[in-house]
Amino acid sequence: MTNGHGVRTRRRTVVAALAGAVLSTGVLAAAPAQAAPAPQVSAAGAYAFDPATGKTLFGQAPDARLRTGSTTKIMTALVVLSQPHLDLNRKVKIKKEYTDYVIDPATKTQRYSSAHLILGDSMSVGDLLYGMLLPSGCDAAYALADTYGTGSTTAQRTKSFIAEMNGKARELGLTNTHFDGFDGVSNGNNFASSRDLTKLAATALKNKTFKKVVGTPVYKDMKSYRPGGGTHAMEAWSNSNTLLGTYRGAIGVKTGSGPEAKFCLVFAATRGGRTVVGTILADTSMDQRFKDAATILDYGFAQRG
Repeated sequence: MTNGHGVRTRRRTVVAALAGAVLSTGVLAAAPAQAAPAPQVSAAGAYAFDPATGKTLFGQAPDARLRTGSTTKIMTALVVLSQPHLDLNRKVKIKKEYTDYVIDPATKTQRYSSAHLILGDSMSVGDLLYGMLLPSGCDAAYALADTYGTGSTTAQRTKSFIAEMNGKARELGLTNTHFDGFDGVSNGNNFASSRDLTKLAATALKNKTFKKVVGTPVYKDMKSYRPGGGTHAMEAWSNSNTLLGTYRGAIGVKTGSGPEAKFCLVFAATRGGRTVVGTILADTSMDQRFKDAATILDYGFAQRG
């Protein structure tokens, strides 16, 4: 029989042996692995989160008020899609105001991104959404704002539509956002934060039409209806968001650029049933915004929850 003193002696021996093993091998003594440091990106403002949990995944000056370029058109689309009794098949006549708008009157060359709408034809609201969100057509944005604003003139209708955009921003709690145009062509007071635009995109992606449109790489099914019957042939609209097809799981959302806005991108991707949505504002180049978005998405997906 072993007495209690013998048991204690053997226990002390075992503990001492384990401690020696830990000290000699480093096993168990190593500090727990640290999370990877947040990456640096070139954008002036950037933000990403998990819309399912609300968890912030990345932030770099996320509340800085910056110019948005054509990422503004996310709100234009959301206001259209929020209209009561919306009919996506409603035909909109293409006016001279829309086609002239994208042309520089002095040089007669294209000054803003265009869906190349055909003067005098008609196009469905659904197709105009594709024309606005894929090739970033400012002419298509103008047509939608004029159609869904209120007033007796084009100027009154577009002004009221922009007011709706700002009303929607307030409704969504986007406190660092203000729009002074329907397409991102700023009159000096068009801005948002990367956090606000990310929240806006997450809301818009809940709409199945919006999600389908922004996730489409190329759209060929548009119909430009001639006044006398039949349709005009149009070149396919390619999505300006090249993350689609180059980043696994990418589902959208919208590019933007301009002299003051520099290079912007609102982006989203889904992997393993988990979605990450984010925004980059005022990046250094067209290509860099996509590289930075991929970096942020990778970092976001690497995090838990």
